[in-house]
Amino acid sequence: MLLTLDNNLIHKVPDFKVGITFHHNIVIGESPQMLKGRLQFFQEKIRTDLLNQTILDYPGVSEWQETFKRLGMDPKRYRPSHEALFRRISKGNDLPFIHSAADLNNFFSLQYEIPIGIYDLETLYDYIKISMGTEGDTFEGLNGRSNNMNGKLSTFDKKGSFGSPIVDSDRSKTDPETTDIAQIFYLKPSMDIREANQLLEAAAKMFTQLHSGDSTFYLLHNDQQDIQTS
Repeated sequence: MLLTLDNNLIHKVPDFKVGITFHHNIVIGESPQMLKGRLQFFQEKIRTDLLNQTILDYPGVSEWQETFKRLGMDPKRYRPSHEALFRRISKGNDLPFIHSAADLNNFFSLQYEIPIGIYDLETLYDYIKISMGTEGDTFEGLNGRSNNMNGKLSTFDKKGSFGSPIVDSDRSKTDPETTDIAQIFYLKPSMDIREANQLLEAAAKMFTQLHSGDSTFYLLHNDQQDIQTS
């Protein structure tokens, strides 16, 4: 599968970085109590922290708001998905438990303060491209609406847009029957290459510990905009 980072993104945000991790032969189920406990503890910590600070005091939230602006997107109209999680928690609403892969994905998103998408790899075709959407790029989202991706940061395969750091598509969603997954990490541009690789390695290791199987990860950035996987 060809992985591509569009050059227009690099032009607007020179340090733009995306990590893509593939997990194969995994077993998804109900989240174990360990993960549920960590998620609940993390949410309580966030609520406590927000008594003395704002959501924008989280570096990953403020940095991605600025990144959206540099890409020509209004972060107040289109919230990065990790910011939406923080705002939900700040209002006293717990994140729902979905299944182990989605719950761990939410945990990573809060821990690393970045948007992360998780997709059923069997629903993706030929390539994964990170680019800005154009006129006609739409998908039915997990939010139950048709989402127009024109002018918005999106992920594409041969069939069209299947996700974004805002909302993901219904066609690529994961469920307990999913055995092969693609995770897309919208990394903080300020993160250096070494730190980015360390984050991807740590996240892949934890995912595999929880779901078995095997994982490989790739990092797209200014000096490596195209990768052909085996």
